Amino acid sequence: MAKIYEGQRSPSAELMGSEFVSFDKERGELTTRYSPPPSFASPRGAVQGGLIAGFLDEVMGGALLAVTQEKFGEEGVRLPLNLDMNLTFLRMVPLEPITAKGRVVKAGRRVVFLEGELLDSEGNVLARATSTAIPTPLPGKAE
Repeated sequence: MAKIYEGQRSPSAELMGSEFVSFDKERGELTTRYSPPPSFASPRGAVQGGLIAGFLDEVMGGALLAVTQEKFGEEGVRLPLNLDMNLTFLRMVPLEPITAKGRVVKAGRRVVFLEGELLDSEGNVLARATSTAIPTPLPGKAE
């Protein structure tokens, strides 16, 4: 799984300091680590909220990619096209390495339901997100 996930990393994932950690196929859960650069700081000195949304969007999308690759092979890989994304900020996200977990809650042909969370080094949940999305082929791949 890591091969396709790593091969499909977006420029934004690289900007966020994204690093693949693991994929649990039974849970449909992808774990990544992010190292937010100093330029992601808000005036409060923590990661700015829109960038927190980016971390969660990336890990939830990676989870769908991993689940569809596992289930359908390289030709069946899908990425989400978000219809909505809901975020809850629980704690300030520090400018230090954080762990992100993204899960596919339910995947249909036309709609997928995703969830994600950011954790600090002690395992405290910093932020949570859910997304309803349309599963789409990778850019440049015919349907």
